[in-house]
Amino acid sequence: METVKPKSALNNRSKKLAKTFQKVISLRSATKLASNNGICMLNSHLKVKEDLFSDHQAKTHQGNGRNRAVMEALIARLFAGVTTIKAAYAELQMAQHPYNNESIQAADQAVVDELKAISELKRRFLKKELDLSPQVTIMLAEIQEQQSLMKTYEITIKRLEAEVDFKDSNVSSLRKHLDDCVSFNKTLEKKLNSSGSLSLFDNLTLSALIPTHFVHFLHHTLRSVRSFSKLMMAEMESAHWDLEAAVKFIHPNAVFAKPTHQSFAFESFVCITMFEGFNNPNFSVQEDPPQKHSLQHGQILYFDKFKKLKSLNPKQYLTHNPNSSFSKFLKSKYLQVVHAKMECSLFGNLNQRKVVNSGGYPDSAFFTAFAEMAKRVWTLHYLALSFHDDVTVFQVKKNTRFSEVYMESVTEEPVSASGESSDSNSGELRVGFTVVPGFKIGKTVIQSQVYLSLVGTPASS
Repeated sequence: METVKPKSALNNRSKKLAKTFQKVISLRSATKLASNNGICMLNSHLKVKEDLFSDHQAKTHQGNGRNRAVMEALIARLFAGVTTIKAAYAELQMAQHPYNNESIQAADQAVVDELKAISELKRRFLKKELDLSPQVTIMLAEIQEQQSLMKTYEITIKRLEAEVDFKDSNVSSLRKHLDDCVSFNKTLEKKLNSSGSLSLFDNLTLSALIPTHFVHFLHHTLRSVRSFSKLMMAEMESAHWDLEAAVKFIHPNAVFAKPTHQSFAFESFVCITMFEGFNNPNFSVQEDPPQKHSLQHGQILYFDKFKKLKSLNPKQYLTHNPNSSFSKFLKSKYLQVVHAKMECSLFGNLNQRKVVNSGGYPDSAFFTAFAEMAKRVWTLHYLALSFHDDVTVFQVKKNTRFSEVYMESVTEEPVSASGESSDSNSGELRVGFTVVPGFKIGKTVIQSQVYLSLVGTPASS
């Protein structure tokens, strides 16, 4: 008898087999579909993965960008803090001189506050608690830095203004000191050149007149000669003259121990020109024949003129006496001392010469100095005519042997023919040229001032 399995058992086995088969079919179908529809499925899965990666990368990039912006904002804030501290330190220095306690405390507090702020930024940075808005922080840092820079510039301007004020004050003080010195020097010069040094003539009488008085006024006159000579040299230098060539023209072959000794050549030229004609009663001035006077009456007349003219301003005297003998003397001597080429070179024109030729008196420092010198020479001539004995002028020829009776050296040491200063025992002293002429009052000799040279062999005098 056949055994028949129950239907239900078959059905169960069939269901299990069907499920297994279905799994296998599904797996195989999925594998087969990969060649057609499966590609689409695979690409879809890949696309999803790529989208997820892109979103992650974007989020990462966005995070990195924010971190970079935060760091830039942090650095900007730190730089602004440094600038603020620098400005506060500058203010602190400024407040030291002059001392300002309030400004010092304010600057010190500003430094402390900024250091605290920077310290707080450091703490938050280390603990990763920075909560900064990059754009706002950078903008505020820029504002803070600009304000600090402006404050630094203001402090610098104040410091420079203080320095300028100090220098102005120093300049004003020096200018006042200079003005005082100039005023003092002018006072001394006035005392020496005018009434101060001539006070001994105020109560002098003709009967008490002696050669010493002539020597005293001669020195007074020579100071003016030297002053004008220096002024003339200064004008020549300003006009770019070759002074050495000018000296050679005045005294050819002259040898000087020092370059500064060249001034003696110009002084010599002015002296010799101004005193030329001194022996003539009218000083070689062309005028009407003088009236006949007795010797004593003439002495009194000239002595009175001397006392009257010695302290007068030359321009004032010339203005009131335009046709006087002194006016003619002044005109004649000016045209001799300052020749046309010299005046044109020094001043660029001949205006002063034209004014003098027309009987006027130029209003210039140069002519004023010349007029003062001429007045003193003219006044000295009046004094010479006041003596009972004849007063004559003399000068020493070049290469004349030195004589202490008739000469005195204008320098302490003579110069050798090679141009070097030497001991007077090493050769014979000879006259290079006369600087100031000498005078004789009767038997009294007033020495001539000469520039000496040393020669190895004697020469005839």
